Amino acid sequence: MNTPGVLTFLLIVTNVFFSYRGFKDTSFFFKYRFEVEQVTVYKDYKRLFTSGFLHVGWMHLIFNMLALYFFSLSLEASLGTGEVLILYTAGLVGGNLISLLIHKNDSSYGSVGASGAVFGIMFSSIALFPGMKMGLFLLPISLPGWLFGLAFILFSIYGIRSRSNNIGHDAHLGGALAGMLVAILLHPSALSNNLPTILILTVPAIVFLYIIVKRPSLLLVDNLFFRKRRQLTVEDKYNMRKRNKQEELDQVLEKIHTKGMSSLSKKEKELLQEFSR
Repeated sequence: MNTPGVLTFLLIVTNVFFSYRGFKDTSFFFKYRFEVEQVTVYKDYKRLFTSGFLHVGWMHLIFNMLALYFFSLSLEASLGTGEVLILYTAGLVGGNLISLLIHKNDSSYGSVGASGAVFGIMFSSIALFPGMKMGLFLLPISLPGWLFGLAFILFSIYGIRSRSNNIGHDAHLGGALAGMLVAILLHPSALSNNLPTILILTVPAIVFLYIIVKRPSLLLVDNLFFRKRRQLTVEDKYNMRKRNKQEELDQVLEKIHTKGMSSLSKKEKELLQEFSR
């Protein structure tokens, strides 16, 4: 028996529980966050899912949970618990897969957050109910769903292009597209009934993703202007430390190859032991 609201409540509780644990335990946070190297090299595929239940701070968590509450609750009442769970999962994993595609050559790239899943829910709502009104937080105005969606797509494209902040715009965009696609697969009639809205949202997103994957030189991705002016975040500093550790490890492995294990100093052995855990 379907009870509207139960899934939304459970998702929020789960996000709060695991995010809070990540706030208190950095080893737990880094063990389950999305990280390109861990997925592509070590095949730790669970991170594509678990990272969606971690957040970098309370504001990040609260904002995502408020958005999830407003959109998931109404969609759950319309579609049922099972379909909303499918859409949530599609947005979560789809967002991380797009991040993996875009950052496949950056082994140190990592991210967390339920944003991909939330935007999967949001955009599946727009695809199925394009006439719905969508409000802006703390502002007494609302926009038609299709216009809100188009504005978001364009903002995400700008965010990925400039990398002017540490927001995972690519996961947002991937989650939104995945949510829409799965919603259409579940309700094929939406494709004919709401085709103009779906095309308005998907065409610019798909074209941009094609360009950034196949012709990245056409875009100012990770450009020098923004890189110079962007303040280092906690994640940036972590990634820098990790790259330095990797360089140290490469030197130790090269020393083993040329001179053998007996040539290692105590510090080098400790470093090797640390990486073997």
